[in-house]
Amino acid sequence: MSAVLDLDLDKDTMDEISFISFIIPEFSYSYNIPVQEAYLYLKKYGGLDYLYKHWWTLHTEDPYWAIKSLYSACCKNGGLR
Repeated sequence: MSAVLDLDLDKDTMDEISFISFIIPEFSYSYNIPVQEAYLYLKKYGGLDYLYKHWWTLHTEDPYWAIKSLYSACCKNGGLR
């Protein structure tokens, strides 16, 4: 028997989850690092905080610019340049 996950999430929450699930692997691909390392880098240098705070704006941008914005946010917090 399979368990069915019955979450009653609003559309904005679903859109946020979808975008974050999309952009982290895209970030990892852009910088040629494994997804887990990309996640840890974003977490360590404030990229995830920036992503959660600004996802609505970032998801309307071209993914290239969204990724560059995440990278810039990390650099401001001590990430590699």
